[in-house]
Amino acid sequence: MKKFIKTCKFIGVLSITSLTFIACQNDYNSLESDIEGIENFDTNSDKFAVVAYNKRVKPIQTNNFPSNFLGIYNDPIYGNTTNEIITQVVPTSTNFDPDFGTDPEFTHAYLTIPYYSKQKDSNGNELEYNLDSLYGNTPIKLSIYRSNYFLRDYNPATESTGQQLYYSNNNEFDTPGNLGELLYYNPNFKASASEQIIEEENEDGILKEVGRIAPALRVPLLNPEISTDVYFWETLLFDKQGMPELSNANNFKDYFRGLYFKVELADGESKGSAVMLNFLSSNANLTVYYNNTVDGEIVRNNKFTMNFRGNRASTITLDPIATSLLNNANNSADTTNGDTSLYLKGGEGSIAVVNLFQDQAELDEFNLLYKDANGNPSRLINEANLIFYVDDVASSLLIDNDDENKKQQPNRVILYDIKNNTPIVDYFYDLTTVTTNPIDSKLNYSSILERDGDEKGVKYKIRLTEHLNNILLRDSTNFQLGLYITSNINEISNSYVLNDGILDGIPVGTGLSPKGTILYGSNENVPEDKRVQLEIYYTQPDN
Repeated sequence: MKKFIKTCKFIGVLSITSLTFIACQNDYNSLESDIEGIENFDTNSDKFAVVAYNKRVKPIQTNNFPSNFLGIYNDPIYGNTTNEIITQVVPTSTNFDPDFGTDPEFTHAYLTIPYYSKQKDSNGNELEYNLDSLYGNTPIKLSIYRSNYFLRDYNPATESTGQQLYYSNNNEFDTPGNLGELLYYNPNFKASASEQIIEEENEDGILKEVGRIAPALRVPLLNPEISTDVYFWETLLFDKQGMPELSNANNFKDYFRGLYFKVELADGESKGSAVMLNFLSSNANLTVYYNNTVDGEIVRNNKFTMNFRGNRASTITLDPIATSLLNNANNSADTTNGDTSLYLKGGEGSIAVVNLFQDQAELDEFNLLYKDANGNPSRLINEANLIFYVDDVASSLLIDNDDENKKQQPNRVILYDIKNNTPIVDYFYDLTTVTTNPIDSKLNYSSILERDGDEKGVKYKIRLTEHLNNILLRDSTNFQLGLYITSNINEISNSYVLNDGILDGIPVGTGLSPKGTILYGSNENVPEDKRVQLEIYYTQPDN
């Protein structure tokens, strides 16, 4: 039978036009008009047991991400997660069928991809910034190669022209045959929060500052010698003037198939760092500079500019520690009583499956409590929440509780209807959407991680009032729910999961998150005050 505990009870008076009552918490939804005219009522609360257990996430689709992590994210629980990127490069519209003029001479090439940053201060003429999505400060090895792997738009294996999907476990991108010329190498790369200075040659051939942009991955690219006195950029561009390869975007993408960003631990390091790249920024480009001759005069700073508006995908490689931990949790999941600990990790990680009512008998008992013999509501649900507590015991066995580790605890989780692959209805009822700062978005539906005085995570709260009302009053199906970490609660577009059978997909905000945590589960071995629980606050007429 379903276990529940009545936790508080108050008496109030309800008039036709107003309602005043004291409750266990002060953030209830306003009561509906169903009980207008009832003068005496009880405000009570129940706590219901739920069943929650671990579910491993198989490889996820990554060619639909709006942004991409690059680097090695070190999680205090799950170890290193390596994120690499493959991207197409497409000439801007004014650069098709280019005329490189007489005697074009390559001077330099720059790759620029902005980070996500906020202006912090100004120090004289130099602006200072904070990077929004930089994790870790240990350098990494960064290599950028020409890619020989063709990222298709459509999947030729499907009967219809369906989109080609690329998954996080793709191991073909960086095989020797698919890695072309090395265009950049830095054995100690670190993302900088400094402004990036744009320089161009003056008439004397001397580089001078012509502008500044917010922090970005901005690096000079090599011009490797392909054969004796034959060099990469001249061969790629100048030798193809007037040919089909440079005539349109499709031809160019098949000809120059893009770039591959490969990352490794720096020599002697066990950790790394990771940063989010904004490939869709207007400042994101690959620009080749060259000089040519007009009427016998050298013309400097001619540009062939390319952007990243084509296909792009990421690979995600987990530390063997994480793979073993998540696989073991999945394989030993107790789908009847729930697990003791819930292992959550973004990306190709893990979620928690949540069953509010394990079987029809428990759902029937819930209906008996909240409906009368005629099927009408006998109790009005004012607010319902799922509470998930951080498993500080399991976490403390795996991490050092220093300040940096505490900062890495994920701030937000999101609750999904697994069957329909969509957030529960309460997500859409919450109109507190903030696009400029997602950490402050949808706070009524999903609270920010509550922390103690030492900044250690304590609990998450998810509101599912309307979800329960739909089950109770509108005969909605009691589908399984999924609890996911999210880096951006506004990002609910779908990232498909490969050959799973249960999970069709996860939110892109989950796919993008490198973070992880451990929560207490619902098993009876968990202390009762830490178990996953469903709290319902309701109003009942005092007969």
